[in-house]
Amino acid sequence: MDKERIKTLNGLSEMLGYTFSDTALLDLALTHGSHANENPDLVRGDNERLEFLGDAVLQLCISDMLTERFLEYTEGQLSKARAFMVNEQALAGLARQYRIGEFMLLGRGEEKAEGRNKDSILGDAFESLIGAIYLDGGYKAAFGFIRRAFQAPVDEWAQKPVYRDYKSLLQETSQIRFREIPRYRIIGTSGPDHDKTFEIEACIGDSIVTTGTGKNKKEAEQDAARKALEKLDEM
Repeated sequence: MDKERIKTLNGLSEMLGYTFSDTALLDLALTHGSHANENPDLVRGDNERLEFLGDAVLQLCISDMLTERFLEYTEGQLSKARAFMVNEQALAGLARQYRIGEFMLLGRGEEKAEGRNKDSILGDAFESLIGAIYLDGGYKAAFGFIRRAFQAPVDEWAQKPVYRDYKSLLQETSQIRFREIPRYRIIGTSGPDHDKTFEIEACIGDSIVTTGTGKNKKEAEQDAARKALEKLDEM
């Protein structure tokens, strides 16, 4: 790294509230695969391995925070709360708060495709950043950063655990608990063409089967997903 890059990364460290002993780890966390592929002689890889590690550390730290905060929650309720906070959109939102996109190293194609503002790239980079902090400072440092970053989402959940998007939340919860993605299918319609009611079934393996209704497919799927989440709570 040149001096200008190190200076830039030190500025990011200040925003993060964590000073890296090894700035190269922070640089690697912000190196997208597209940049590494285009510059194999200039970089030592991309952030995918750090993302893998950061995801595991994040899951553990959020679980730690939630079990400490919500003593009365069941396992199912804890899983829902964690899925609300640890998903691509939520992580990308936090990455934007820390202006992570400005510090990313991207390939030319991703630059043209506005990769600095893609939820997928930002969410992955945020997990990579956590992985880098964990390697640089250990669990205590990673947990400290995650506690600061996720304090607002945890407080929001405590005040009003609203399930804003039942389908997305069900998918996150299902992947965590069953390693499966929910399936939806239309099982019936009723009413005249101008005022139809759709009935849709949601399935997670053989464990969860619910039906929902609505005036369109999307509404019926959301209703079925909501009922599936309630059923998971009962379990």
